[in-house]
Amino acid sequence: MAVRPILIIPDARLRAVADPIIEVDAEIKALAKDLLDTMYDAPGIGLAATQIGVMKRIVVMDLAGEGETPDPLVMINPEIIHFGEQMQVTEEGCLSIPELYYEVERPNEVTVKYTDLDGKEVTKKAEGKLAVCIQHELDHLDGVLYIDYLSRLKRDRVIKKFDKAAKRAAG
Repeated sequence: MAVRPILIIPDARLRAVADPIIEVDAEIKALAKDLLDTMYDAPGIGLAATQIGVMKRIVVMDLAGEGETPDPLVMINPEIIHFGEQMQVTEEGCLSIPELYYEVERPNEVTVKYTDLDGKEVTKKAEGKLAVCIQHELDHLDGVLYIDYLSRLKRDRVIKKFDKAAKRAAG
């Protein structure tokens, strides 16, 4: 399909709340393919539709490592229905906040309910890296970025850096 441009902060669309998808049709399947192509090209392990400026509740991810068989996961209208009690701290990055990585604390386990590309409802339990990726991508659908979990000082520093870069780019 197509590799689409990824929005970078401070683009206001990254703070928008995505709309639910009513029907898994050809347009949604094409969007899922574009999201996967864009994510693999970046390269990244997850991407939300809002990151390419499409305000629909769909995310894609693939945690397969280099040289491993791709294992793409497409979640339509995903919703976390359970958070585990144990927390973990992992280093996160984001394709919309390039080249910056910070440690973020999140639950180590989640259960997510979503619709797949065949229109079937799926409930999936995830832990570790997959659980973190799911939480990170679902946050995007609600206009939340991983830097929102940082201290105010760190978050403001990141936002200031990208605001300056955007102003320079605009000339």
